[in-house]
Amino acid sequence: MGERKVDHTALRFNQASIITLSVLGWVLNQPALVAFVALVMLVGTAVPAAALFQQIYFRVLRPRGWLRPRVLTDNPEPHRFAQGLGGTVLALGAILLFLGYAAIGWALTWAVIVLAALNLFFGFCAGCFVYYQLNRLGVPGFTARPIERREVEG
Repeated sequence: MGERKVDHTALRFNQASIITLSVLGWVLNQPALVAFVALVMLVGTAVPAAALFQQIYFRVLRPRGWLRPRVLTDNPEPHRFAQGLGGTVLALGAILLFLGYAAIGWALTWAVIVLAALNLFFGFCAGCFVYYQLNRLGVPGFTARPIERREVEG
């Protein structure tokens, strides 16, 4: 397998977007905004090239020099899994909000916000941790093993 590369600035912008729009949904009491973020996350998990927040980063912010890449040797699969897991929890939260179960819907939304913030501010990806634990247990489909992260030239 060739060298694996992940632009962590793209991941951080993705997390910041998830946090910002989800908190805005809560402040404005707009479940539709939570549903939008969940949809963006789930589509981006299923079709990485269609990940809206990352496309904004790669097509707008990075080319203009507004954000600089931080490319590391890393596996993309755990990050995609984490996004899918977060998108699923957020989608469930949005559904519950639309059904009138505000307390649990917002609790699930805030769980995603907190975990995205944990990753953004402290570099701990809870979904990645779960992915690697499933890999350790030999669960089918969780094939990427942890690799030492290091900066990649170019």
